[in-house]
Amino acid sequence: MSEEPSMDIDYVSNLARIELTQEEKDKFQGQLGDVLKYFEKLQDLDVEGVEPTAHAFPRFNVWDEDVSKEGFSSEKALKNAPKSRNEQIVVPKVVE
Repeated sequence: MSEEPSMDIDYVSNLARIELTQEEKDKFQGQLGDVLKYFEKLQDLDVEGVEPTAHAFPRFNVWDEDVSKEGFSSEKALKNAPKSRNEQIVVPKVVE
């Protein structure tokens, strides 16, 4: 069998937007390699006829029933706003 390609830990840490010390790189290099080996094991499983799912167990109607109720008045909604004008919250400008 051919030699396994080494994990480019610098590339992976850049994708994750994290900085790693050399010690952490050495530690995670082996751990990420083990994860990839596990995925190779999963490819050997026969999944013919198994439907894809989002959860391990069936989930049905996990949301509460929609119930209409009275909303806040403008005064109550703006009560804790630091600044308001024309029934709207005033915020600092963020786009020039």
